[in-house]
Amino acid sequence: MDPDRRLFSKEFTRNPYPAYSKLRETDPIHRIRFPDGQEGWLITQYEDAVEALKDPRIIKDASKLYGGSREYQSVFMNNMLFSDPPDHKRLRGLVQKAFTPHMIAGMRGRIQEIADELLNEAAGKNKFDLINGFAFPLPIIVICEILGVPSEDRDKFRLWSNTLIEGSNSEYAPQMFLHMNDFIQYLSLWFEKVRLHPGLDLISQLIQAEDGGDQLTERELYGVVTLLIIAGHETTVNLIGNTVLALLEHPEQLKLLEKQPELIQNAIEEALRYNGPVEFSTSRWAGENMEFKGVPFRKGDLVIVSLNSANHDPKQFKDPEVFEITRDKSPHLAFGKGIHHCLGAPLARLEGEIAISSLIERFPEMRLAVGKDELVWRPGMIVRGVKELPLLLK
Repeated sequence: MDPDRRLFSKEFTRNPYPAYSKLRETDPIHRIRFPDGQEGWLITQYEDAVEALKDPRIIKDASKLYGGSREYQSVFMNNMLFSDPPDHKRLRGLVQKAFTPHMIAGMRGRIQEIADELLNEAAGKNKFDLINGFAFPLPIIVICEILGVPSEDRDKFRLWSNTLIEGSNSEYAPQMFLHMNDFIQYLSLWFEKVRLHPGLDLISQLIQAEDGGDQLTERELYGVVTLLIIAGHETTVNLIGNTVLALLEHPEQLKLLEKQPELIQNAIEEALRYNGPVEFSTSRWAGENMEFKGVPFRKGDLVIVSLNSANHDPKQFKDPEVFEITRDKSPHLAFGKGIHHCLGAPLARLEGEIAISSLIERFPEMRLAVGKDELVWRPGMIVRGVKELPLLLK
């Protein structure tokens, strides 16, 4: 088998960290063919990752490479995640007003209510799938309430989000195009209704928002809403699932957290470092012929950072393969670095803290219902998480 294909095999997906360790030692800036057939560079060391994520020569807007126009990009890419300054600052500025620390902190009570309601539904069961019964619905309810999505449409958004995420793997790419027309049509009708009858939700704010006289275009609305829906819950789904899995695999750490619930923030940060919910950065390109850490990049070269590899770099983290919830505050890269640092990180952290604390308090005897090798990890080049996490609650 092609060595690069082994990097994206099922065995790698189950446990990528031995492969990352070898790459960091022997070829930390690795020339690679990705599953979709593109060739580029995979960056695996922490220091290199930080520099790449902050280097203005490594760009996010592919239309800049050859003088193209963003009008020809997918509508889902017209947002701050796929933009460079000055567009990035404008787009992020219009959105970040809804994600201030004060506004996020004000959501604690409602997030706790949602968590309690979901755990009440689980209480009568012996066997329970954490992902579908708790880790998914909690953040999707939260982000849908923020955006103003009707409750009856939440399952549609789950389908569309999964399609976009898993379409990042070439094996699943054909599925992406089966649902996207429905998604665009839904958004178009939704925006039309909001323009006629705006409310207090984020979509109403975005449609009416002005920043220095600037408003989002229709294509930018599609892109920003798509990003908020995906990033607003996908990261948290896998943060909750991966944290619970890590705690169950390390029962001494779970017991410590039960005895010292004030360690919950430390536990979330360590889970983000140990087995983060975002495997790889989204695509970047060398914006010019350049040298990066002694390696020649040609203009247009694809550049991907392995966030989880960087978070296991022993040059940055002592005993990185050890899951230790009392570890000092971690400068992990789970939410990225630089101007593209995840806007929703405070919300994801808060949801994770409430979800894990509530789960442990309600079901202190929970344990895995299957062997770890039986867990199926989600495909794709972005998120890292299991499709299901069956638990025995009693």
